[in-house]
Amino acid sequence: MLLASAVVVWEWLNEHGRWRPYSPAVSHHIEAVARGGPRAGGSVVLGQADSRLAPYIIDLQSMHQFRQDTGTIRPVRRSYYDPSSAPGKGVVWEWENDSGSWTPYDMDVGITIQRAYEKQHPWVDLSAIGFCYVIDFATMGQINRQTQRKRRVRRRLDMVYPLVSGTLPKSQSWPASPGAAAAPPAPTCTCPQCLLVMSVKATVSATGPGTATLQPRKTPPAPPAALKAPAPAPGAKAPDSVAVARGSLKPPAAQGARRQAASTPALSSAASPPGASSSKASHPGLGTLNRSHLQRLAIAQSRVLIASGVPTVPVKNLTGSSPVNPALAGITGILMSAAGLPVCLTRPPKLVLHPPPVSKSEIQSIPGISHTCRKTTKKQAKKGKTPEEVLKKYLQKVRHPPDEDCTICMERLSAPSGYKGPQPAVKPDLVGKLVKCGHIFHLHCLVAMYNNGNKDGSLQCPTCKTIYGVKTGTQPPGKMEYHLIPHALPGHSDCKTIRIIYNIPPGVQGPEHPNPGKSFTARGFPRHCYLPDSEKGRKVLKLLLVAWDRRLIFAIGTSSTTGESDTVIWNEIHHKTEFGSNLTGHGYPDINYLDNVLAELAAQGITEESLTQEKD
Repeated sequence: MLLASAVVVWEWLNEHGRWRPYSPAVSHHIEAVARGGPRAGGSVVLGQADSRLAPYIIDLQSMHQFRQDTGTIRPVRRSYYDPSSAPGKGVVWEWENDSGSWTPYDMDVGITIQRAYEKQHPWVDLSAIGFCYVIDFATMGQINRQTQRKRRVRRRLDMVYPLVSGTLPKSQSWPASPGAAAAPPAPTCTCPQCLLVMSVKATVSATGPGTATLQPRKTPPAPPAALKAPAPAPGAKAPDSVAVARGSLKPPAAQGARRQAASTPALSSAASPPGASSSKASHPGLGTLNRSHLQRLAIAQSRVLIASGVPTVPVKNLTGSSPVNPALAGITGILMSAAGLPVCLTRPPKLVLHPPPVSKSEIQSIPGISHTCRKTTKKQAKKGKTPEEVLKKYLQKVRHPPDEDCTICMERLSAPSGYKGPQPAVKPDLVGKLVKCGHIFHLHCLVAMYNNGNKDGSLQCPTCKTIYGVKTGTQPPGKMEYHLIPHALPGHSDCKTIRIIYNIPPGVQGPEHPNPGKSFTARGFPRHCYLPDSEKGRKVLKLLLVAWDRRLIFAIGTSSTTGESDTVIWNEIHHKTEFGSNLTGHGYPDINYLDNVLAELAAQGITEESLTQEKD
């Protein structure tokens, strides 16, 4: 046992090996069930704490999260952190993703940011913990040290994570405190959903033995003990970034258990609680039900759920994309119900990524747009132009700077620039005003910002994003195809469809990329995208062609979806990649999409005026 005080954070493992924290409310819910021991059922329905997590359940015996609509199974763990760190104070640090929503940092990253914030540091460099970012507290921004791309960050207060004190269990196995005295039983919930579950369990217990038997899953062995952290001396404060105890919660499993987890949800057996003797069988469990009993009970449960208006979750075949077989659906439904999970087995909505097959004779060129294919052309800045010469045409010198901060270095404009990197050939006390937007900066800072960018002869105001010159990007070489297909998009039944196919192969990063000389991946290519063949749809296509020529549609960086670094990613110009549905949010119908993408193109400096510039 560990004698200490700590906050408990429940976390799940994503596909890239990073542990992502559940919210404080969800962690409280999981912890409450875990502390309840076997009497609580051993399964946690996350939708009871957060409606957005309705498809997810956690099986505490195997320490896995199961998603009911896709069959995805992920490990979870129970981690301990110092009460004086961010999770112990209810502080959550988040970054703004490309869709405009907020994503919490990994717990270790959030703790590091909060520690620097409390010490009133102006910024914190995350490279020491493996991330190429700087958090600037003055502007509340995250800056990529390689690309200089900036995202907003925020600090918000939430619930404090669950606190444990006194003796902490060495093992992360369930039940959380096997030696603790049993608590009095919790009052029975009387909501329709719980009443239904109890009636199903009662029916299961009252059913006589059947002809076939399902072997209950054996309780997995307890995982290795968590690493012990030295308890802080009296009066001393433990470092914020050090957890009191950190250990993987994924218990070692036999090969057969792994095969089972790959095809079925890892739910606790209802035949007997963990540790109970197999000889005690006063009531028949699921193992005594035959196939017909299971199927009839599942059908009855689904009918009651639908009639009572209880929210239901569609379940797919866990080993493929075909509809669920009724018998398999019945067995799955009974297993989930016995664990306290009300589930209605229905067919899920169908994802339609691609149109029906199209023959070559049906593919047509787009009227008013020449050719059907375009390759990347790499544009370089004009030779002989120094950064100072490039910026000179966009600036006016300011002889008497106002009493304001330079938003690049955060020093007063009346004082010299605070930039500490490689020193440009400009005096640090000179100040200039951008001619279009009127924002004022140290010339020293603007030159440094230009040198850290694409050096293409253009400049973008760091305050209002006004573009000076022609902005180009760092998109790697590839090919863009575009043509008409004889099928209509949902919401655009009066016209055909423009199909765009992007194809970028993997390669080696150039000098303009984050890690020159290092290889990069290109996942998901060729990527198919769709526009309606309307007047506005053709306008969007023409501007996308300009964006392609200027290398602005893709970039090399870290994927916000998968977390993979050094890979080809979308560059803030959204595309519709779902043809016949809108389950992912990247499909049709979407009445605002064309206007939104025109605004995103304008933010990159691409408007109808750009079409004239390209012709010139």
